[in-house]
Amino acid sequence: MANQTILDLLGNDAAYYLDHKCQTISKDDLYTPSKKTVDEVWINSNRNPQTLRSIQTLLGNGRLKNTGYVSILPVDQGIEHSAGASFAPNPIYFDPENIVKLALEGGCNAVASTYGVLGACARKYAHKIPFIVKINHNEFISYPNRFDQIMFGTIKDAWNMGAVAVGATIYFGSDESTRQIQEVAKAFEYAHELGMATVLWCYLRNGAFKTAEMDYHTAADLTGQANHLGVTIQADIIKQKLPSNNGGYNALKFGKTHKKVYENLTTDHPIDLTRYQVANCYMGRVGLINSGGESKGATDMAEAVMTAVVNKRAGGMGLISGRKAFQKPMKEGVELLNTIQDVYLDKSITLA
Repeated sequence: MANQTILDLLGNDAAYYLDHKCQTISKDDLYTPSKKTVDEVWINSNRNPQTLRSIQTLLGNGRLKNTGYVSILPVDQGIEHSAGASFAPNPIYFDPENIVKLALEGGCNAVASTYGVLGACARKYAHKIPFIVKINHNEFISYPNRFDQIMFGTIKDAWNMGAVAVGATIYFGSDESTRQIQEVAKAFEYAHELGMATVLWCYLRNGAFKTAEMDYHTAADLTGQANHLGVTIQADIIKQKLPSNNGGYNALKFGKTHKKVYENLTTDHPIDLTRYQVANCYMGRVGLINSGGESKGATDMAEAVMTAVVNKRAGGMGLISGRKAFQKPMKEGVELLNTIQDVYLDKSITLA
């Protein structure tokens, strides 16, 4: 039985999440996180020894070290959502060092942030916690607002500051996605050449994906395909939003799908929807981390635990939670990160 804190946070939905048995894609067909992930999953890939070492470094740090699971603190919102919108709730995080301190004190495997944030304190912290440098952003200050990911630095800059990995976002489905795919693929190739791991934010972005009835930006079938494109350009970890619905291809009437996606490979249960995301990451060969989402205040802890349980039981490799942690006092942020990690440390919470 899961520990009492997790049960209390899941509340009346505990059995719904903890007792669910997946009857769609079998857990036996998945590559699941373990302390031998590099030796059993990556060893026969084209990743060079330096990249294998970087992946192992990410897996071998923090409270989840050597479990195969990861807990990552991402703070690129100062650009993506404006510094004011991101840090006004807790102004200490205007100081880059406090971002790294939160990741360290929170027992995270790594901290993901901008060239500026990580470069500002690289000499003090790059050897203490793995750095993931986010190489592109939606600058979001042009008027009217545009939604495009543009490069902010170079892979060599990230390597020079001691980064273990680089991260990037692609807005799949957007007018600019073809260019972004090409840019990120080339950047990831160079990162691997230098021995850094790669993390891809596989987000959907197209006004047509949101209808009067449903927002299909988080549809399992569409996010699953975004994941599949992400692993195609050799991301080592895929970051994706937790699916909240399905049937985007059918509702929007574009692209191609198959009726068995909906009849055999998915149900309405969030664990089964997330299992489909994992399947599109080469059946879990490439780890899936789900995002924690925006901070809503009192419900943050419960939502984070639910997301972690769904991700773990679906076959994912962890959670990447930012605003729920840094938009509150550091002590509370550490507590939230630790509670997320407790889900992955709890051996009674198993694959569905």
